[in-house]
Amino acid sequence: MDIIKIIGIGFISVIIIILLKQYKPEFSLYVSLLAGALILLISFDKISGIVSLIQSLASRTSLGSEFLGILLKVTGIAILTEFAVSICKDAGESAIAGKIDMGGKICMIAISIPVISSLLNTISSILP
Repeated sequence: MDIIKIIGIGFISVIIIILLKQYKPEFSLYVSLLAGALILLISFDKISGIVSLIQSLASRTSLGSEFLGILLKVTGIAILTEFAVSICKDAGESAIAGKIDMGGKICMIAISIPVISSLLNTISSILP
């Protein structure tokens, strides 16, 4: 199971980081980055299954491929933004983490404009 690998990588990297902070604190960020990248790579293996499931669900409904692409882009932005924010917080740069978080949210809203527009058009056609 992949979750066991993810938890194992997390625990091992935390132990290494705790030990490194005593002797070489500058290397603890590198261990954190490496562990995060490994966990992200393990998680990306599951994404192909998720994408195929979403595509099959979208083909059964009247959702266009445009909305599917938007959904996947927004999800990717959210995952990458959270990863970057976590790295910045681990490095002690919470101010930059906040700016990355805000930028990610703005990008998600900007990409979602066609969905929001379509939803507003549908609502306005229903209402008198």
